[in-house]
Amino acid sequence: MEDLKNLLPNELRDFMVSLGQPSYRGDQIFSWIHRHFASSFDEMTNLPLPLRQRLKETAFITRLNVLSKKEGSKGTVKYLLETHDSNAIEAVRMEYEYGITACLSTQAGCMRACSFCASGIAGFVRNLTASEIVDEALRIQEDVESFGAHVGNIVLMGTGEPLDNYDASIKALYILNSQLGLGISFRRMTVSTCGVVPGIRRLAEEEIPVTLSVSLHAPTDDVRQRLMPINRQYSIAQLMDATAYYRERTGRRVTFEYALIRDVNDSDSHAYQLANLLKQQSAHVNLIPLNPIDERDYMRPTTARINRFSKILRNASVPVTVRRDLGLDVNAACGQLRRRYCR
Repeated sequence: MEDLKNLLPNELRDFMVSLGQPSYRGDQIFSWIHRHFASSFDEMTNLPLPLRQRLKETAFITRLNVLSKKEGSKGTVKYLLETHDSNAIEAVRMEYEYGITACLSTQAGCMRACSFCASGIAGFVRNLTASEIVDEALRIQEDVESFGAHVGNIVLMGTGEPLDNYDASIKALYILNSQLGLGISFRRMTVSTCGVVPGIRRLAEEEIPVTLSVSLHAPTDDVRQRLMPINRQYSIAQLMDATAYYRERTGRRVTFEYALIRDVNDSDSHAYQLANLLKQQSAHVNLIPLNPIDERDYMRPTTARINRFSKILRNASVPVTVRRDLGLDVNAACGQLRRRYCR
């Protein structure tokens, strides 16, 4: 059985030809799935009845079940979604002045086990398919369409490491980019990684102008290794080489995410070390005051400490923003809502 939501337009055209149908039927079906959110072939009223019956026998359409939807106070909505094999995954809708962003998961669980993150606590279950990643965005689009809005930005920043599920993650972006569907520009897409160096280099060679966002969270190897096990595999020096290659190959500025954790990585010394590390990178730093999780005793810095840290970076001519709080009231840190469901 073919999962039609997993297919690009050209692949869907080829599938229809294999059924003895004209190729344009593929475009019709793609539009039904990605613009009209069809979950059954009976809804596709411009297809002949015999074709709809044939599709029921040879194909299916992935659709995630919405287990819960938690609305926050700042335009943030967190969705807990169920896959066909009863795994729970998360997606988040975030509203900004420039539009709606869908934050998507790429895995059920995560194998990277960053110490401050809820995603890896329950362990890794499996990679999501491209169709499941796409359907996270479609569930959000279906929701916002009721008030005339449109998902304009995609970030692969939910549960899981996108570059550990490279093929499905990137295929999902191509599907979401298609003008027959949501038509979201690659320039409005972000791929976040904890620092999978070979994946960064592979993404650089993909030649799609997505933004690369790297979870750095420390300016030195000793601090980063305590927070992020991947640093034992790829050092900061290797990571900087890979991000420089990405910038040179794509012409895109790299964003470095830095979760500020009280008394761990938020001192003046850490700020000066970070500025020295990144001043030649032409990078942007996104400071993220920690979103605490129950299972860890890490704490959020004071506002004064956050402001002091960002000021040191600015004074060193390192572009920096402090992420505004989104979703503290809906457990919007990656993995929190899923963790509560899985207990």
